[in-house]
Amino acid sequence: MNIKQRIIGLLSEFEKGKYSNILLNEYFSKNNLSKGERGFITEVFYGVIRNDIYLNYQLEKRTKAIKKNWIKNLLKISIYQATFMNSDDKGIAWEATELTKNKFGIPVSKFVNGVIRSYLRDKEDEIKKLKDEDKLDILYSYPRWFYEKIKKEYGDSTEQVLISLKKVPYMSIRVNTLKYSEKEFETLLKELKIDIIKKVDTIYYVDSGVILHTPEFKDGKIIAQDGSSYLAAKILNPLPGEKVVDTCSAPGSKTAVLGELMNNTGEIFALDIHQHKIKIIEENLHKLGLSNVKPIKLDARKLKEQGQKFDKILVDAPCSGYGVLRKKPEALYNKNMNNVHELSTLQYEILDSAAFSLKVGGELVYSTCTIFSEENTDNIIKFLNNHKNFSVLKFDLPQNVNGHFDSIGGFLIDYTEEILDNFYIIKLRKDFE
Repeated sequence: MNIKQRIIGLLSEFEKGKYSNILLNEYFSKNNLSKGERGFITEVFYGVIRNDIYLNYQLEKRTKAIKKNWIKNLLKISIYQATFMNSDDKGIAWEATELTKNKFGIPVSKFVNGVIRSYLRDKEDEIKKLKDEDKLDILYSYPRWFYEKIKKEYGDSTEQVLISLKKVPYMSIRVNTLKYSEKEFETLLKELKIDIIKKVDTIYYVDSGVILHTPEFKDGKIIAQDGSSYLAAKILNPLPGEKVVDTCSAPGSKTAVLGELMNNTGEIFALDIHQHKIKIIEENLHKLGLSNVKPIKLDARKLKEQGQKFDKILVDAPCSGYGVLRKKPEALYNKNMNNVHELSTLQYEILDSAAFSLKVGGELVYSTCTIFSEENTDNIIKFLNNHKNFSVLKFDLPQNVNGHFDSIGGFLIDYTEEILDNFYIIKLRKDFE
């Protein structure tokens, strides 16, 4: 099957409501493809989803309603390649024309050829015009409200932020040190001819998702996890024998980091509000060999009602997810600022409950995978104003992690970081009751 026909099929499945990352992983597990084929499919599949506003804008200028989704997706793929990839324009038009001719005949292929060639003639002028008219929201495919929000928060860096959030993500894998070693993992990568793009402690960014289909992954020796998520848990620094709670723990990857740091001793309560997610946590932690975790179905806002006190608390709060758009581009289209405000309220309520449940001298890490101040800095300023018994603690990060500290001591892994997810992390201590 032609590789573009494969992508068209994947886009069709995505349009039916399937999550992009799950859909692609399942497809690769069922189809024996080369490294180059997987890389091309990943870039184009995600690229079309990421740039949907721009692609639709260009199609609407050149066509009436396209009834066949197959044709529409082929045109989107072709325009995406011509705009965002280092591709041969003539080759793009020729291949799309031939694929259409074989499927629908010559008349339809002429239509496809005409649309693509029209775009290729106008491409440079179209891009310049969008920039000149302050329509970067269309050029980089963002809802207008999101674009205006980024401009307000990031000013002169707006275009860099917009470009950064559209970058193609790399697969990230963490070594489970309870079962495996970094040396063993690096040997496995060499055997599989997988290259390391970046390394952050025990997190490896690699150029192939094949690693997810190895016995080592199935046996829990390695786990899929981003470096930002890992750092949020590591910065909490729970010690062996301590009593810890992870307030919003599913699917359990950060909980697993806590368990490893504690050498599988002490006690970790892993909370989630959904019973089916508790089962996922149990399965994942069992696979990883952790026995010091107790998954509990509980709304984290009600933690203070349980009457227990903890040495350390991780609040990786539910958020808008705008820091992980590289991996979940569809998140752009299903939330708005009303959702952001609702989530910031929820985050504060969880944080407030956790504060009550922390021992004096205990430490708490608050983190989100988003980039907006309402869910990050503003929330913590509000918290500190209402909880004078808490102070901000300094913490160190690996030198190869880019970002900036905010005015109160929280760190945002931001648009300057090419590889890791955008993430906000701050560490607090309860100084007195």
